[in-house]
This record gives sequence, structure tokens and C-alpha cells, in this order.
Amino acid sequence: MKKTIITLAILLMSQLNVLMAQIITPGKKSSEDHLIRISEIEIYPEYFEEYINILKEESRASVIKEPGVISIFPLIQKQDSTQIRILEFYIDEESYKSHIASDHFQHYKTSTLHMVKELRLIDMNVIDAETMQSIFEKLNN
Repeated sequence: MKKTIITLAILLMSQLNVLMAQIITPGKKSSEDHLIRISEIEIYPEYFEEYINILKEESRASVIKEPGVISIFPLIQKQDSTQIRILEFYIDEESYKSHIASDHFQHYKTSTLHMVKELRLIDMNVIDAETMQSIFEKLNN
């Protein structure tokens, strides 16, 4: 579980490059304002391809269309393709509320409800926001 969380965190960092630099700039929201969540989802195997297609569509739309969504970063466990993890990163609680009210999220939720065997939402806290900037700088080199 710890390896999964660390891996998810590193993958998120690759998506946040410029945006995170803006977030931790003085005058911007602090890491305490962010809503960071790991969604643990188990899907029924017979819906794999259909679920993945809908999830990809939703995650792309969220990141592109919603300024408060930093990341909707879906992952599949190598050992078990029915196990999906999504690293969700929102600027703040209001951005999250806006996200779940969006048309693309509502489409995802209603279209995949019968495909999901189990869903667990785990809220997370940032441990070291200052180091994030160094990670982004390293990614650019």
C-alpha cells in the first residue's frame, strides 16, 4: 500500500509541473486548502474496456475543462486489471464540488455505476509541499 501511494504521488508530480509552481507561490492557496484523494475502485472484469474508455474521457475532460482540477490521474494495478486507482488533486473544496456537478463527471458516474464492484475514497494530506517544486524542476531537466 505504501508503495502504491508513493508511486501515485510521483506520477501526479509529472502532471503538475507549471501549475504547482503557481500554487505554492506566495499569495496563492496553501497545500492545506487542496483536496487530494486516492479513489480505490474495483470493477467487474466484463466491463473493463468500456469502463476504461469512459474513465479516460472523463479524466481528460476534467483536467482540460476545469481550472480547479489539477489531476484526475487514473492507474491500473499490474497484477489485477480490475483494480483501478485514481489520484485526484483539486485546488480546493469548491473545485471538487464544481467537478462532481460537471456534465462529464455526471456522465461518468451514471454510465459506470453498474460496472463498479467496490469504491473507496481516501482523502490525503501533503507532507512536504516545498519539495514539490524541486521535483518539477528535475522533470524539466
